[in-house]
Parts: sequence; structure tokens; C-alpha cells
Amino acid sequence: MPMRILLLVHSFNSLSQRLYIELTERGYDVSVEFDINDAVTREAIELFDPDVVLAPFLKRAIPQDVWQTRRCLIIHPGIVGDRGPSALDWAILDGTTEWGVTVLEAEAELDAGPVWASATFPMRAATKSSLYRREVSDAAVEALATTLSRIDSGTYQPRRVDPADLTVRGRVRPICRQSDRAIDWEADPTDVVLRKIRSADGTPGVRDVLFDRPVRLYDSHRAEGFSGVPGAILARSDAALARATRDGAIWIGHVREEHDNALKLPAAHVFAPESANLPLARGYTPIRYEEDGPTGYLHFAFYNGAMSAAQCQSLRAAYSQALERPTRILVLMGGPDYWSNGIHLGLIEAADSPADESWRNINAIDDLAHDIIMTTDRLVVSALRGNAGAGGVFLALAADEVWACENIVLNPHYKDMGNLYGSEYWTYLLPRRVGAENAKHLTQARLPIGVAEAHRLGLVDRILPSTSRGSLAPIALIARTLAMDGDDLDARLADKRRCREQDEADKPLDAYRMEELARMRLNFYGFDPSYHVARYNFVRKVPKSRTPLTLARHRSLRRGAPIGASRP
Repeated sequence: MPMRILLLVHSFNSLSQRLYIELTERGYDVSVEFDINDAVTREAIELFDPDVVLAPFLKRAIPQDVWQTRRCLIIHPGIVGDRGPSALDWAILDGTTEWGVTVLEAEAELDAGPVWASATFPMRAATKSSLYRREVSDAAVEALATTLSRIDSGTYQPRRVDPADLTVRGRVRPICRQSDRAIDWEADPTDVVLRKIRSADGTPGVRDVLFDRPVRLYDSHRAEGFSGVPGAILARSDAALARATRDGAIWIGHVREEHDNALKLPAAHVFAPESANLPLARGYTPIRYEEDGPTGYLHFAFYNGAMSAAQCQSLRAAYSQALERPTRILVLMGGPDYWSNGIHLGLIEAADSPADESWRNINAIDDLAHDIIMTTDRLVVSALRGNAGAGGVFLALAADEVWACENIVLNPHYKDMGNLYGSEYWTYLLPRRVGAENAKHLTQARLPIGVAEAHRLGLVDRILPSTSRGSLAPIALIARTLAMDGDDLDARLADKRRCREQDEADKPLDAYRMEELARMRLNFYGFDPSYHVARYNFVRKVPKSRTPLTLARHRSLRRGAPIGASRP
């Protein structure tokens, strides 16, 4: 029998999803339980009877009676010896050049148990959330694989870390507070300001003041070529504001006001009247295009992968301009952290009418998907270097080919958002790739999948190496090879035009869109408020009151069904 592993999590975040995928792919029997309270945790253990309880993301301690009777493993985002709840925050603030992940056994003292395995990585100049999704997740997979191998051996004994051991670099650190990240605009150089904001992105943000209003700052980037009185707001670009530092300036892309009902939103949206009087500048460019011979590359690195109606319209305009270039292949690059997660739930929640904004947003992304589907004069490729979810996955399918980085996470479903039906022509795009049965399973199961499984299903055509996240070279090499075979490419484009004509004759694209949007209209304007409740809870990070049965398999299986039954 495969080892049974229960993921005990505060929420099913990116790391938890990645480990769920990796463990399932390697044949382990995995179930998930949200850490609601001690009684629920004990019940889950009784139902599932796991060999290992794995905690990749918890905000409180595992009950003593649980870790005393079960092997409980903690995934700590810090090097060996590091202890405390702000491990990655401090590593960024301190300018650490190398960091890591440690797998240790749960005990009474937090992060002090015996170490099973660890893995290290070089630090990038990046936000905490970006490092967490990429380097931390990769290192956690590596360290956990080593740990489970050592457990299987039956002979390995985890080692205790002696705090007095001078060879151990990690140490006990307190929680990182706002006072530790406070920005002194007069004294702090740009590098320090960036580290402070990046250490708190995406939570809790850095407390500051903009236009005499208290806010939290997120999404910071160096603003090249700007300078001014430290702390002064200099310009705006897209939705970001340029703010002067002691020796330069930074872009502030997102803020959250300091009141109970506030949301994290684009800075120029929150301060729309104030921003209207600022000079327009270039520099903060989520959308950019580059060209290499016969191949064009369209980048769109939207914050957290969310695409507002205005951003969809801007990307559609950039796509149209790219089509005017004499290229044979157009690669849709997305961003290195997210390709796309579909419509912008934050701006929808903040709108005067969330239903109306939802309708505008879904139509704007549908317009973009339609343009991609109707492109027949060149090969269009979606190159997924970062995670993708919901409408972002189906938008990627509008291209002729989908390439995906081997270590990303895909969530090809909408229903967790209050039974949202979804659009982006998914009822046309998904079945023709994976078949009707698999299309139904993917959209109903509500589970994350890895690229290996997506490739087996036909959702992904080509698996990219992990280096594709930080380098264009692997993608450019494939595109260049495709473009060099002109005769084959001409034949593919001719076949593409014939297939599009036949598909249109069988059932027009407009018919798919109208059917999807009829269901979406009910989600937005109908009697059932499930979508609006789910969106509110998601945007405001309201904790789950129970674990979805799609994840808690130990709760959903019928009496007598084998607990180890795998998903289709």
C-alpha cells in the first residue's frame, strides 16, 4: 500500500498545491484537511489514518496529542537552525544571498524538532510571494522527496540541531513587525526601500502614508531615470505611482488603505483624483513586446495574474499591434510568476456594481480570446512560465500550442468561485483538446494539476525546462526551430485555416460564447448569490469554515470504498 499523507494546512496555498501535485504524481495516497480547530484535525486523522501528517502552511501549532502519536512533518521556509514565523521576511530584509527550506519533525517547541532534510537556493531580488512560489516551492519538493525516501528506508534517524553549533547559520528570529520594515524616505537608499516592501509582499504589506492617507505598500519596482525630493510622488505609469527615494525612485504598483473594508488595489485606482494630475510616464510596463527574427514575444506580467477589463483591452490592443508585425510565430509569454488567473476579482469587488464589473471583465477577456482563436496567418503559442488558474488556463488554450514550465501549477476550473460557470470559449477549447469526459472531470473535480498530468491529458503540448521561468532562451530555441521549417509551418497554417472554417460551419464561435455568457449572467445577476459570497471571501481572505470535499477525500468517500482510490 502507498504511504498515506495528510496535508494539514491553513489554506490550500501555492506551496500546498505544488506538494499535493508532486506527492500524487509519485504515487502517494494524499488527502487534505484545513486546520479549522483541534477537534477537526483529530477527526481527519481518525478517518484517514495517515502514515505522515505534513504541514506545509500552518499558522498555529499542531495539537500535542497528534504529534506525539503520529509522525508530523513541518515544511519550514528557512535554512537549518532558522526558527520563527517570519523566516523569508528576514532573509529578504537582511539581503541574504542564499536561503533554504527545512523539513523537521513537530515538537512542543516550534521549528525546533529533529531535521529530516533540507535544500538551499540562491536568493533573487524578488518579492516574498515570488520567492515562495518558485524557489521555496522547488526546494520544498526536493527536501520532502529526500525525507520520504529516508522514512521509507526505515534506518535513517533525523538529527537534532545544537543551537551552540557555530556551523549552523540559522538562528531564532522574532516575528517581523512593521517597525522592522518602516521606510525612512529621507535616509533609505532605493535598494533598502525595495527590500522592505518586497519582504511584506503579498502580506502584510508595508505601512506608510500616500497623499496624507495611511496605506500598505505592495508591488514595488525600481523606477529608472527618476529622482526628486525623497518621499515625493513624481509620476504615474499604467496603474503605478513613482515615488522618490534618497538616491532614485521606485514604482508602487498596489496599495491597501488602512481601514477595515479596504482591498489591495492598483495604486492609481485608489488615488484616482490625485493621480490624474501627475505626469504620465513610461517604465511600469506589465505589457511589452519584443521580437527575434520571425518570432514575436508578447509579455503581460499582471500582478497576481489578475486581468481587469481595462488590462484585457490593453492586451488586446497590444496583440493587434503584434499581428501587424511580419512574424511567423507569436508567443504569448504572460509573466514569470503567473501566466494568468483570469478576471480581476479585486477590482470587481471594489466596483460600485460588482455584477456589472464582472460582466464587463468577462466580455473583455472573451474579446481577447476570440482574437487569438481567429488568428490564422501565424502560429500562436501560449508559453506558461508561471502558474495559471480559472479563465487564465482556458485563455491559454485559445492558442495553437500550449507550452508549460515543468514546475508550475494549473487550476483548470471555475466552480470553487461560487459555482461560477466560466467563459473564455472553454466549452469549445477544452473538449477538443482533452475529450468530453476529461473536460467534465477537470472542471468538476476542482483540483490543481501538474504539467506532467496536463501533458498526458493533452492540455499541454510541450513541457518546458524549469529554466524557462527566468530565461527566454529555451522558449526562443524551440520557436526558432519551428520557424526554420517554412514548408511545415505553411502546411500547419493551411490546416489551421481549414479546421477553423470547418469548426465555424459546425458551430459558430458566437454560439459558444452566448451559451457560456447566459450561464455567467445567472452567476452575476441571478437569484443565487454564491459567486458574490465566494468572491467576497476570497478577496478578503476569510478563512474557510470547512475543507472542500474535493480535497478532503477521507470525508467524501462512501462507506466501504477504498481510501486509496486514485482520481481518474
